[in-house]
Amino acid sequence: MQAWAPDRWEPLDERWFAIPADAAFSNYHGVEAVHSPLVDLCRQSTDNPSPYRVDDLEYLAPRIRALFDLEFTRMAVVLRAPDGKTTRAASVPIGDVRQDIAVPSGATGTDEQNAAMAPDGRSVWFTYTTPAGEQRIGSRAVEGDQNLSDEGPAAGHGLPLTVSGKPPRAIQADLVRVSPNGRRFTAYAPKVFGRIFDAADSSIALTGKSASNATPVRDCVGIVGWVSDAQVQCRTPSGSFQVADARSGDPVGTPIEVSDPNDATVAEGMVISADGKHFIVSVHTPNEPYGEPGDRPDFRVVPTTAGAEMTQISNDSLSADTIFLGWL
Repeated sequence: MQAWAPDRWEPLDERWFAIPADAAFSNYHGVEAVHSPLVDLCRQSTDNPSPYRVDDLEYLAPRIRALFDLEFTRMAVVLRAPDGKTTRAASVPIGDVRQDIAVPSGATGTDEQNAAMAPDGRSVWFTYTTPAGEQRIGSRAVEGDQNLSDEGPAAGHGLPLTVSGKPPRAIQADLVRVSPNGRRFTAYAPKVFGRIFDAADSSIALTGKSASNATPVRDCVGIVGWVSDAQVQCRTPSGSFQVADARSGDPVGTPIEVSDPNDATVAEGMVISADGKHFIVSVHTPNEPYGEPGDRPDFRVVPTTAGAEMTQISNDSLSADTIFLGWL
């Protein structure tokens, strides 16, 4: 993992997380498929497909960000037992030496997936199955008393978790982006109407029943992030990017064209800057976000206001596997 200087787009620092040998970082024949953003992060080829329905970069960026705490000091993992079936949620601290992670002392189930870190790094969250077969959201401290705390119902294992807030609470959905003030979030889940939701006081699995006060966003196929507490940046069906009002869902201002239709390319947004003035996109051939081995990636910094100049991000450290996770 690298930290970059956004003023000159060069690497500043590196951090390493050594993945335990028994962590589920790929799914393969003979084992139960594990839902975990770590599978997405470590996927190197189509031989190790993502367990999710969609593997677009817009989906991957928030999923993978949820693996880490706010300061990137811990990473959540799902440990797979030698039988290939039993799974436990745990976390590893920053460090470049691979270590064996003991099964958490508070682990009582056999099916824990979708591990994600709380922002403060003090607890790991996950979906799990009770002995009675009920699927729930749970958490446990990373140190000390590691007894499982039940956090509410889950919508199965098929959707990832994002943990936010003080005290932390989980949102089970895709494309989760929390507003700067923490009061609203963007998300997507099957059979759920709307794209922008009011934050709940407890953990929530986004379903048609649990979602409330949802705001549909007109002509929006993917939300990159929050421009402010009142506006979001959307990718439109035509491939342009458009600011939208987070209360009405109506477009604001002029659409921003990033990719040239004549070049047969598309642009996907990954992350928006903390001040809401710029966002990063990956421009690539349709349905080929990773390109061919050895391809040079096309990353661009795009202003959220139409008419301003885009900036190309070019560095030997970048590859087709690069995903930008946050912009502080």
